[in-house]
Amino acid sequence: MSGRNRPCPSASQVCYALSFSGQPPRVLIVDTSPPWWSETCSVLCEALENFLSLASILEGPSRVPLLSLYAVNLLQECLLPFVQVKGNLIRLHSCVEELRSLPKEGCTQPRPDLLKQAVLDSLQQYKHYTHHATMGNNLKSSSVEVTVFSSRPGHAVLKQLEQGLKDSDLVSMRRLLVVHIAVEQNLPGRDPAWSQEPSSTENMEETSDLMLGAEMDLQLVENSVVAVENLLKTWLHDQSGEREHLQLLLPAPGQMPHGPKTNPVPRPNSVCIKCDMQERLVSPALLPGTPDLGAKTESVRDFQPQNKKLSSQSPPPQQLRVIKTLRADGVCQSVLYGLPLIVRPTTCWQLDWDEMESNHQTFHALCHILRNRDWILLVRLEPEFGSGSHVFSYYVLQSSGSLSLLLKPVLTRELMLPCSLPMSNEDPPLNSLTMVEKCLEQLEEDPVFNPLCTLSKLYPYLKMRGMLSRPYGAQTHNQGRGQRRNINRPAEGSTTRQGRVRATVAPLVSAPQAKMSRPPLTLSHSHAHTHTLCLLDSDAHQ
Repeated sequence: MSGRNRPCPSASQVCYALSFSGQPPRVLIVDTSPPWWSETCSVLCEALENFLSLASILEGPSRVPLLSLYAVNLLQECLLPFVQVKGNLIRLHSCVEELRSLPKEGCTQPRPDLLKQAVLDSLQQYKHYTHHATMGNNLKSSSVEVTVFSSRPGHAVLKQLEQGLKDSDLVSMRRLLVVHIAVEQNLPGRDPAWSQEPSSTENMEETSDLMLGAEMDLQLVENSVVAVENLLKTWLHDQSGEREHLQLLLPAPGQMPHGPKTNPVPRPNSVCIKCDMQERLVSPALLPGTPDLGAKTESVRDFQPQNKKLSSQSPPPQQLRVIKTLRADGVCQSVLYGLPLIVRPTTCWQLDWDEMESNHQTFHALCHILRNRDWILLVRLEPEFGSGSHVFSYYVLQSSGSLSLLLKPVLTRELMLPCSLPMSNEDPPLNSLTMVEKCLEQLEEDPVFNPLCTLSKLYPYLKMRGMLSRPYGAQTHNQGRGQRRNINRPAEGSTTRQGRVRATVAPLVSAPQAKMSRPPLTLSHSHAHTHTLCLLDSDAHQ
């Protein structure tokens, strides 16, 4: 079965690691006060539209269960009361269009209490919604997260909200995030009080680390669609945090060097490192339909295009357009996904010898250059002629020590999720470093990984499943044999049923079979050695 016709895995199969049971409802408050709104309107609306287009159609558990949107200028306006995000793109799109149509010019002196009033109104609206809405078990979070987008100085906005909400009931608010969209252009005639915060690296670090209380944060982003879109995509991550996702077990380090030699410390159990997991991309299996996007490398047949003509005709070959060269050390493994395919020079019999030899030499030259220069090729799958598909798939071609290339799908912007990987310039504590070193010293070290030495016990599992399951048609076949046996040997005293006639066919006279001489079969390289799982040196050189 082709990968396009194969049923997509269920949401539980794709999202088994992350439950998404603690996803909070979201409140988005947009400060549309001039003069900055004219600079950020198109960026914010495009990023919001892109994000909602993705979040509303993802299969599986809802990652953004509810969304409400407010616009604040001279007045506070609720453009979108709490609605479900999943399957509601038409309503969400109309809300974004209404936000885009708000005036970009006007009074530049907003009322300072409108943001606070929008936060309180959203919390009251959520309480009202939870009391009257019937969502079954889809809504499991009892608190909301409020995000405020503004181009005014972020420190001033956050301080203003902190002062205005300090005497309010914030039990139903999990977190309040003020996002300062930094506009680099200097607009003429602006008031000095609207002076932008400096966008230096030091201020970025101070802003990202600012935490006023347990529920209020400040974040600075640049005025670009990608930056705002990445911030919104953080909502797609698992927000439960009730317990760790993974426990990494290291072998026991043996006797620790803390106690005296005469009184050794007892050997401890395995060292357990508790970890959380985070998705790097949105799986293409969660997208509805089957767009020409994502991994189609499960088999060579899956990678080939569909043949919409006669079944007797083979489909034309896929075409990969080379886009650019990449340095091998500049490609992060987290952006590669899917199953790899090996690419080799063709041995198609329809090519003449001269063309095949020339193609082989060109392929050899490509592998040689990529290997010597440590390059990786970024390629794009060319759409089929007349297919009408405008979705592109991207892959990377990586060279190897042999005359072959490795093809793997690569991540694109639409499916990429933000991933913050903190860097540490300091060495770990000496006691932790010593303990982990002793744990790793207990492991066996292999210079090369050989998958033939790794057993998953799949064969016994398949054998057990095959023995327990009855083959299709076996019951009918056995019943047919029983019926024929009863017909051939009727019980004594029984009468033949009317309307059923037994036909008797005279057997043909069979000619005596002539013995045919067969030459002895000669096996080359026949060695009487014991079969093992791992390759032997003598086998590897044959």
